[in-house]
Amino acid sequence: MNQAGRDAEDRALALLEKRGLKLVARNWHCRGGEIDLIMRDGDALVFVEVRHRGGSRFGGAADSITAAKQRKLLLAAEVYLSSHNIDSPCRFDAVVSVGGDAPQWLKNVITQ
Repeated sequence: MNQAGRDAEDRALALLEKRGLKLVARNWHCRGGEIDLIMRDGDALVFVEVRHRGGSRFGGAADSITAAKQRKLLLAAEVYLSSHNIDSPCRFDAVVSVGGDAPQWLKNVITQ
């Protein structure tokens, strides 16, 4: 991950913690993919994809969460839940930013 990506992830984490979410795991890897942030929001486990783009020339950051990326996130989340024996409500959020703009938190970006 490059420095811009790390910075975007740090800003995303700060935003979510400011909104009351608690960090469970960061950059969790499995054979099928990676989850940038795993957070707890009350009873719900939240899988967070962080996306940053330097500019909007090729579309916004949210546009880069393709159907293929969504499938990888779902698979990674299933592996995480199974390997940690977790049975709780969960959702998929994204924190997106473009250039120097403030990050935006998008809830429920993937519906199962």
